[in-house]
Amino acid sequence: MHYIHEKITGIDNTQADLYGYVLDNSPEIDMNRHRPAILILPGGGYEMTSDREAEPIAIQFAAAGYQAFVLRYSVYPSIYPTSLLQVADSLALIRRNAQIWHLNPDHVALMGFSAGGHLAATLATSSGNEAIREHARDNIQVKPNALLLGYPVITTGALTHQESINHLLGAQKTNNHLLDMLSIEKHVDSNTPPIFVWHTMPDDTVPVENTLSLIQACKKAGASIEAHLFPAGGHGLALGTEETAWGGQGPLVPAIQIWPHLAIDWLNRTFES
Repeated sequence: MHYIHEKITGIDNTQADLYGYVLDNSPEIDMNRHRPAILILPGGGYEMTSDREAEPIAIQFAAAGYQAFVLRYSVYPSIYPTSLLQVADSLALIRRNAQIWHLNPDHVALMGFSAGGHLAATLATSSGNEAIREHARDNIQVKPNALLLGYPVITTGALTHQESINHLLGAQKTNNHLLDMLSIEKHVDSNTPPIFVWHTMPDDTVPVENTLSLIQACKKAGASIEAHLFPAGGHGLALGTEETAWGGQGPLVPAIQIWPHLAIDWLNRTFES
């Protein structure tokens, strides 16, 4: 494995950091292997990007044979669509380097947690199409082939995480056009890639109704979704283990520790189909 670090410049000239954990090919195994890839977007309310939802998650997918990347996107005072375009540019960069980084450009997944889940879902659905067109990005190159979400912010309505929306939109936080455009459940359609999502029922920061609205939207649109709702645990659990507990002392939640295995199994099946 070798480590990659690329800078992604935002439209407001802020810098995002793209980190890659790229598995090398071996002459003892297969020098022409092209692995699936995943780009991970940590959460943090569009105010920061969590360490707990960055490298520890990437290592899980790297161990399963994925070329894993983490994007530390620009956050407030940067506002929409800066971070969205940084994600788009990162996906395009990953695909342009498919040969060098030994990956399959048609098997690139996008995963986001909490506000990072909102960001990932904005790009993966038609929610972000207006910004992609306005800023001349290639829609084919910047769309993921699969979408994975952990306790995501989905709606901008009554059950949203208001601080995330405030940080995302800044002075435009009451702009009804933007609020409608960025309410993900309104923009799921037949072009939405397959989705894997997990959430905890007691989440008191981003209510589980966010994920329930996504499930309903997928059912209505005929979009593929696999959802796992866990009976225990709050918000921002990452792996639910000691490794990713807040300050090393946060709650350990055995009920949710299975989610990486479920996600990897789902992603393997999705890319094999």
